[in-house]
Amino acid sequence: MKIKRILVTNDDGIHAEGIKVLEESLRSLGEVTVVAPDRERSASSHSFSLNTPLRVHKFDDRHYAVNGTPTDAVMVALYHILREKPDLLASGINPGGNLGENTVYSGTVAAAMEGALHGVPSLAISLATRKHIDFTNCAAFAPLVAAKVMEEGLPPGVMLNVNIPRGEVLGIRITRQSQKISRTEVREQKEHRGRPYLWLDETADLDSAEPDSDYAAILAHEISVTPLQVDRTHYSSLNDISSWLNALRPAEKP
Repeated sequence: MKIKRILVTNDDGIHAEGIKVLEESLRSLGEVTVVAPDRERSASSHSFSLNTPLRVHKFDDRHYAVNGTPTDAVMVALYHILREKPDLLASGINPGGNLGENTVYSGTVAAAMEGALHGVPSLAISLATRKHIDFTNCAAFAPLVAAKVMEEGLPPGVMLNVNIPRGEVLGIRITRQSQKISRTEVREQKEHRGRPYLWLDETADLDSAEPDSDYAAILAHEISVTPLQVDRTHYSSLNDISSWLNALRPAEKP
């Protein structure tokens, strides 16, 4: 039987506890190679280094750090480090949930999306809390969902976004990405010389979470598994917007 090859990455850096736990939890499934940013790159979304040279630090044959974003790390892994395309890409384990609109900003999710973009079955896994971090439930669930993805595959351009609640897990729910239920806040403060600076923050109205959404699953202490896709086309709008064509055409010159 062919040995399965698994690529592990994250957005918290190669020295983060979560990636070490993820690597260890997947070793029973195959040959694991870790290629990750050399430092914290949270909220980097799907950015990549277009005008900055990338450097790779090789710790050993299975561990590499890249001085770039999570997307950079995936590209370097697929087209420079690995001899062949992996059977799975797993990104995480992220401390803090990647739910609702936060999937747009998440480097953890973006790394998995980049894998899906290149035809690699991919998943992102996050622990939906930043307090009292305990990756035990994540470590138990990661090999289960990873094995199923490698066995069944995923549709082209589709990845799984997995979020695991803090504490007791009461079930598993297949969910959709929540609509925006948070409110962005810009907080102004002053440094010691009196000059103002800004912090971006948010608050969430959890009571408005839709019952079939990722937020609702986490609030019910259930694991949320959400399929996300590379193709962002809103197909039901194509016909409606097509009716604008005449209005959008430049007027003919007299």
